Amino acid sequence: MKRRRGQRTRLFVQIAASAFSNGYLIGFARGKIYQGALKRLCVPGMNCYSCPGALFSCPVGALQSLTGDRSFRFSLYVFGFLTVAGSLFGRGVCGFLCPFGLLQDLLHMIPFPKKIKKIPGERAVRSVRYAVLLVLVLILPAFVADPSGAAVPWFCKLLCPVGTLEAGIPLVLLNGSLRESTGILFAWKLALLIAVIFASVLIWRPFCRYLCPLGALYGLFNRFALYRFVVDETKCTGCGACRAACGMDIPVWKRPNSVDCVRCGKCIDACPEGAVGTLLKIGKKKATEDNPVGK
Repeated sequence: MKRRRGQRTRLFVQIAASAFSNGYLIGFARGKIYQGALKRLCVPGMNCYSCPGALFSCPVGALQSLTGDRSFRFSLYVFGFLTVAGSLFGRGVCGFLCPFGLLQDLLHMIPFPKKIKKIPGERAVRSVRYAVLLVLVLILPAFVADPSGAAVPWFCKLLCPVGTLEAGIPLVLLNGSLRESTGILFAWKLALLIAVIFASVLIWRPFCRYLCPLGALYGLFNRFALYRFVVDETKCTGCGACRAACGMDIPVWKRPNSVDCVRCGKCIDACPEGAVGTLLKIGKKKATEDNPVGK
């Protein structure tokens, strides 16, 4: 029961974060994007700026759109925001606060004859997200502008399925003029979204796993974040139950703070010895270096 409560709590937090990120219902009713003062602020997870319900900016969208701004004033704010969020939670942001992560979790619950734990060339394919971060989010927006000289949000334009789902489809459905102007680029991104949705039924969080630049960035903080996992070696038997429960197929007893870990906590629930836990626990007991799992 305690294990199920942990996952229910995470689900509740995910739903609440998604509602907070896209709670501007007037935008959906009018088919328009909110452009008020709150859009100068970012939410921690992936959430499209152009979603009719979005009150805040996506950090990836803000970063790539304004990297080409030679003043770098707002871009420095975004870098600072990402550093603080990563230092506190690492990829815990992905596990708890990302609306698209929630969608992938729900899709993976759909029954299917055979789920896929990993694909051929898994390690190499997981590295693609770093190429996406470097090329589409940082390099191209900084050096390749449109004819007017403005920076182009290349990741949003060419790849991001989050924007297609949260902004592209709603805005096209709500605005007749936009429906008439859709072309091959929208068709490509719609096909990519459908592919990600289908893959999410088979593979746990394929977008987070292979393509997400925000997850790639947050993952670099996992080892040092305030919220991180530890393994009590005096209790761990190396049975592999944590890895069997992990959607990312991480050998948690060896690498509890892998860059791939989204902090879903399933490994903690699965460990029969209670050897896996968090370095800091909020509650009556706190973990210490001598008592890493706070028991």
